[in-house]
Amino acid sequence: MNINRKGFLTLGGLGIGATALAACGGPSTSGAATDTASSTDWSKVTPASEISFLSSHPGSSQPIEQKLIADFQTANPGIKVNLISGGANYEEVAQKFQTAQTGNDTPDIVLASDVWWFRFALADSIIPIDDLLKAVNDKTDDFNPTLYNDYKYNDQHWAVPNNRSTPLFYYNKDHFKAAGVPDRAPKTWDEFAEWAPKIQQANASKPGFLHAYQYPALAGYAGWTLQNVLWGFGGAWSKDWDITPDSDESVKAMQWVQDSIVKNSWAGVSSKDAVGDMTAGAVSSTVSSTGDLVGTLKAAKEKGMNIGVGFLPGGPVNASLVCPTGGAGLAIAKKSSPERQLAAAKFLSFYTDAQNTAQFSEATGYMPSRTSADMSAVLAKTPQIQVALDQLKVTKSQDYARVFLPGADQEMAKAAAKIMNEKADVKSTLTDLKTTLQGIYEKDVKPKLKS
Repeated sequence: MNINRKGFLTLGGLGIGATALAACGGPSTSGAATDTASSTDWSKVTPASEISFLSSHPGSSQPIEQKLIADFQTANPGIKVNLISGGANYEEVAQKFQTAQTGNDTPDIVLASDVWWFRFALADSIIPIDDLLKAVNDKTDDFNPTLYNDYKYNDQHWAVPNNRSTPLFYYNKDHFKAAGVPDRAPKTWDEFAEWAPKIQQANASKPGFLHAYQYPALAGYAGWTLQNVLWGFGGAWSKDWDITPDSDESVKAMQWVQDSIVKNSWAGVSSKDAVGDMTAGAVSSTVSSTGDLVGTLKAAKEKGMNIGVGFLPGGPVNASLVCPTGGAGLAIAKKSSPERQLAAAKFLSFYTDAQNTAQFSEATGYMPSRTSADMSAVLAKTPQIQVALDQLKVTKSQDYARVFLPGADQEMAKAAAKIMNEKADVKSTLTDLKTTLQGIYEKDVKPKLKS
C-alpha cells in the first residue's frame, strides 16, 4: 500500500478531522501494509476463547470499559476479554503496542488515536476490518459515516470510532457572573479579550486564583487546539502540503496568543491538566476535550462549582469552522491469530453498538459512534453533551502538517513552548518550525507521494 496523494486527499476531505500519521515520535512510517484479512474465509474460523484489549482509559473511561467487557462476557460466555492498561495517554499506548510487535504477546485490540492508527497501518501492525465486521453481522452503515470514514484508506476501514471528541470551551459560570460578563462561551477570541481583564480583576482575590484563561498543556495539545486560533486568524499549520506556520496570518495568531500571556497577563499555560486547574479554582476558563466533560462536571459539582461549556471561539477572519476533531478508534492487531481477530471483531461490534456507545458517551462525554444511538436519557442527565454533538456539525479537517507528518505534533509543541513560556520571537520561532516541518515532509512523506 503506497502512500499516494489520492489516498491522503481521501482522508483529508471528509468534513471533520482528517486523522492520520503524526504525534510524538514513535514507529517509522516506512513500509507498506498488506491486506491479509480479506483473504480469510471467516465462516471457517472459530472465535478464540480469550483476547486482550490495550487502552489508556482516556476520559476516566476504565469503569465503563470494564462494565461493557463484563456485559460482553455475559452475552458471549465463551470469550474472555482481558483489559490491559497501556499507559497514561495515547502515545504511551502506541509505544507499548509497537514494542509488543517484536514479541509473541501482542494485544489483540489497541486504542489507536487520531494521529496513530495510520502509522500502525503503514507499519503493517493492524488489519482492515471490513470483512471481519461483515463476518460478525455488524451493521456498519449505522456508524456515524464521517467518524467511521476517518479510518478509511484505499477503500478499507482500519478501525472503528469510539473515543471520539472535539475541543470545547469550558468556563466557570460563577467567575463569569462575578465579572458581569455573559453566561456563555465567547463568540470570538476578540470578544473574550474584552471580557478577560474583567474576569481577572473580579476573581483575583479568590484563593489560588491565577488567570482568566488557561491554555491546555502543550505536550499533545498544542498542535491540536491551537489550530482553532490559527484558523480563526486565517492561518494554519499548513494548507494542504504547503507548510504555513510562518505565514503572516499564522504569525499574527500566535502573537495574539503570546500577548494574552506576556503582555496582557490574563492567560497562562497548564503544566499538566487545564480542566483540573479550572476545577481547582485557579483559572476561569480553558479549552479541553469533550472526553473530559463528564469527569469535569462531576469534579466541579463535588466542589459546588458551576461549569458551562460552549463552542470554540472564532477569530477576526473566520468565526466558524474553527474546531478540529480528535480522539481515538479501536483497531485489531495483524499478529493476532484469525481466531483471536474474529473474537476481537465480535467484541468491537458489541462494544460500539447503539446501546453501548450511548452508555460510553454518558460515562465520559465522548461522541456516540452510531447514528441510531438513543441519547435522550444521556442528554437528560448531562445536557451539556448536546453542545459537543452540535459542534460536530461545524468541525473542520485538521491541517496536513499536524496529522500526516511524523513527529510534527511534537515539533509544534516545542515551538509553542518557546513562544508561550519562553517569550521567544514569534516570527523567527515559526520560521524555524516551518524549516523543521518542511524537512520532515521532504524526507518522510514527499518520496511516497504519487502525482
